[in-house]
Amino acid sequence: MRHAWLARTCLFVLAAIVLAGISRGRALWSGSADGPPVPRQSQVGSTKQPVPFAALIEPEDLARILQSPGGQKPLILQVGVRFLYREGHIPGAEYIGPASRDEGLRHLRQRVSSLARSKPIVLYCGCCPWSRCPNVQPAYEALRTLGFTQVKVLHLDQNFGTNWVAKGFPTAKGE
Repeated sequence: MRHAWLARTCLFVLAAIVLAGISRGRALWSGSADGPPVPRQSQVGSTKQPVPFAALIEPEDLARILQSPGGQKPLILQVGVRFLYREGHIPGAEYIGPASRDEGLRHLRQRVSSLARSKPIVLYCGCCPWSRCPNVQPAYEALRTLGFTQVKVLHLDQNFGTNWVAKGFPTAKGE
C-alpha cells in the first residue's frame, strides 16, 4: 500500500514537471529568458568558452522550423565527420568537416564568406555526447568572430542517432 502511494506521488511530480516545461513555450531565435529549457552542462568538450544557452536550439524546434511552409530557413552545417554525414544527416544540411581541425574551420569560413552576417545558421555535429563534442564550439566561435549574429547550435544531448533519427525527424543519407 505504501509503495503504491509513493509510486503515484512520483508519477504525479514527474507529470507536473513535464507539463510545466511544455507550458513554458519556446522562443526559437531569440535569446530571451523565456526560451527553451537547456542543459545544465553547457561546457562543450575541453574548450575555453561554453556555447551560450541562448545559442542552443532543441531538435524539436529545428524540425518544426524546417517543416513549416513559409519563412526563412536557416543554413544547416554539419561540422562533424564525413562518415556520420553519409550515414544520415538533416535534409538540406551541408557537410563542412570536423571544426576541431584547421581544415574544417577553413572550409567553414570559406562556405560562409559571401553570406549576410544576419543569415540564420544552425551548426551540428552529433558524433558523441554533447559534453564531449570537439566540433561545435570551434565552429560557433569562428562564426561569431566573423560577425554572424544568428548562429544556433543544435543541442544533441547524446548523439545524432538518439536525439534526431530515433525521434523520427527527417533524415537524408549519402553525400
